[in-house]
Amino acid sequence: MARVTVEDCIDKVDNRFDLVLLASHRARAVSSGAQIYVSRDNDKNPVVALREIADSKLAPDDLKEDLIHALQKHVEVDEPEAEAAPPMIHTAAVEAEPGVDAPFDRMTEEDLLRGLEGMAPPPEPEEESE
Repeated sequence: MARVTVEDCIDKVDNRFDLVLLASHRARAVSSGAQIYVSRDNDKNPVVALREIADSKLAPDDLKEDLIHALQKHVEVDEPEAEAAPPMIHTAAVEAEPGVDAPFDRMTEEDLLRGLEGMAPPPEPEEESE
């Protein structure tokens, strides 16, 4: 039976529920191959985790941070912000006449129809039947 009790750990971690969460997370880390900071003494991983917490070998705040990081699905990474994109309109035209909107190409309906007719392939000649 383990010689470590909750009373040994409760002064390090205030809440018993948090203690269970932290100890179980640490026990899983130990079973995954994490370094042990106390002698094992033929104890199982949960007991080793509780003894590490009781002996102050691990800071509870570090354990909490590690637990939170392990549970996160989306980890935000601080990346530098992208530079502002250059404007799409010509600034020289806007600066020349500040009260006038940027020029746009205008097309009438007739110009559009003529352009579409020019894109269509010419009609194929009909074959004469004899």
